[in-house]
Amino acid sequence: MENEKPTVEQILNKMRKGLNGNLPKSVELAAEVMPEMLFEQGRSKMFAMPEEGAIDNENRTLIYLGIAIATGSNTCIKTMVSKAKALNISDEKLKETYKIARYAEASRVFGNAEALFESLKK
Repeated sequence: MENEKPTVEQILNKMRKGLNGNLPKSVELAAEVMPEMLFEQGRSKMFAMPEEGAIDNENRTLIYLGIAIATGSNTCIKTMVSKAKALNISDEKLKETYKIARYAEASRVFGNAEALFESLKK
């Protein structure tokens, strides 16, 4: 059947393939204690990043990595680095992604200082 739900093992195998063989610990644990979350996570991924989406897989990975760095999600950082390696994304692109995330965070702090700068006006 075309609409048949994949098994947990099929989902895990597909994830392993896309992540250079490295599954996040949270995925492994969810597969054991709450496998329905794997289906939900997969559904959410297809919503956010459809196979025929407007952004190619390399750029999606770099965007995801930058957001993971900016938000401090170690699991997502490790996962996206694994995916980047599976996609053969260059170290230069990974470094630039870091620089962009760092700059975005610095810009947030800069923007948050508006009230301070306003108070310092003479």
